[in-house]
Amino acid sequence: MKNGVIVFLILIIISCNSNNFIREGYPPLQSVGNIDVERYLGKWYEIARMPFFFEDGLVNTTATYSIMENGNIKVVNEGNREVASGKKESAYGEAWIPDQTRNAELKVSFFGPFSSDYWIIDLDKENYSYAMVSSGYKYLWILSRTPAMDDALYSGLIEKAGELGFETKKLYKVPQDW
Repeated sequence: MKNGVIVFLILIIISCNSNNFIREGYPPLQSVGNIDVERYLGKWYEIARMPFFFEDGLVNTTATYSIMENGNIKVVNEGNREVASGKKESAYGEAWIPDQTRNAELKVSFFGPFSSDYWIIDLDKENYSYAMVSSGYKYLWILSRTPAMDDALYSGLIEKAGELGFETKKLYKVPQDW
């Protein structure tokens, strides 16, 4: 019985993820294709995000990426509970590139065998100063190398996200009180 429940849960997770990058009335989401992984590593500040229960109530959120001995990418997500001086919370994960010909389409896992898509759908390829990351239409993160983003750039990314089919009214602008 226990194994049946586990298989059922896995099937639910798989079925929920199968069409994450397709939305009626819009072309399928595309990643930026390829990135320079070394340039993408390091700390990113979360400027905005779609609601995600693991991040509820977190401010000053960051994501830091580094190469692991096995060649995968170590992911450290951090933030403070409610206010900048609030309790620091961290989550540790591992990301990998399933297809080296499209290395902007990663998989990331924070919970053992369960993984999610991590697609870089927009990137400042000249300076690697900002990125938009998606795990399908349900989740979107706008990231920056600095805690603040120029208002015109932010507005342009929000507009682009809307054109891609994201429900931008759901975006939460993350306080970055450094």
